Amino acid sequence: MPEGATYTLRRDRLQDGVETTVYVVRYPRAGLRVAVRLFRQPRRLDHWCAKRSVAEAVVGGFYLREPFRPLGELWMAGREVRGERFHQPYGAVRPALHATRAALHIARRDALPERPDGDLLQAGPLLVDGGRVVFDPDADAEGFRAASEQFDSDITAGRHPRAAIGIGGDHVTVVSCDGRRSLVDGGLTMLELAEVMHGLECDVAMNLDGGGSTTMVHRGHLLNRPYSEQDQAAPASRPIVTALLVHGP
Repeated sequence: MPEGATYTLRRDRLQDGVETTVYVVRYPRAGLRVAVRLFRQPRRLDHWCAKRSVAEAVVGGFYLREPFRPLGELWMAGREVRGERFHQPYGAVRPALHATRAALHIARRDALPERPDGDLLQAGPLLVDGGRVVFDPDADAEGFRAASEQFDSDITAGRHPRAAIGIGGDHVTVVSCDGRRSLVDGGLTMLELAEVMHGLECDVAMNLDGGGSTTMVHRGHLLNRPYSEQDQAAPASRPIVTALLVHGP
C-alpha cells in the first residue's frame, strides 16, 4: 500500500435530510503510480485483488455487455485497446485519466495527447476543474442524457452508488459511496458527488463507473456495499471490465 495513505469513513447528510455512507482514501501524490487494468473476462475486483495481493483499487470506466468490452477510449502502455468509443461529438469533451510513470492528469479528452503514452481511461462526467465544480445537471455538456443509448439510462440522473477520482496539489483522492438502501443509504447525485470532491480539495476530478459496478478496495478489502437494485443487496460485487490500480513509489 502507498505509504501515507489515509482512509475516512463518513456519514454524509444531504440537503433534503437523506444520509449516505461515503468512503474516502487519500494518497500522497508524490511518486504515486496509477495503472489501468483490463479484464478480458469480467472479474469481481475485490476477489481479483485478494488473489493477487493488490491492496488498492477502484472500478474504472464503463463497459458494454454481450460481448463485454470497454466503453470509452482505453489505452494501455501506449496502445489503444479495442472497445467502443463514445459517440461524437461527446467523445472529445468527456474526461479521461492519463497516467504515466512520471505524471497523472485528468482532463477533457481533447486536452490530452491524441496518441497518449502510458495508460488512459475515459469515463465522466468531469466533476471538478480548476478547483471549482463544473458539472451542471441542466446543461448536459457531455451528452450523457442526449446520448444515453450507449448506457442503460442517463447515468447522471438520480442518486446512486458512485465512484470518483480526483487530484489535488499534493494528493490523489478516491471516493465511493453506498446507495439504493431505503432509510439507510440514499446514494449521491452527480452534482452531490462533484461537491464531495470539491470539498476534499480536488483541483480536478472525474466520475468513474458506478451503480451496481461501484467497487473500491483499500488494504485488500472491499469498502462499499454493492446494491444492484433498490433494496436488493448483491450477493457479491459485480464483475467489471476495467479498474484503476494504485501503487506507491
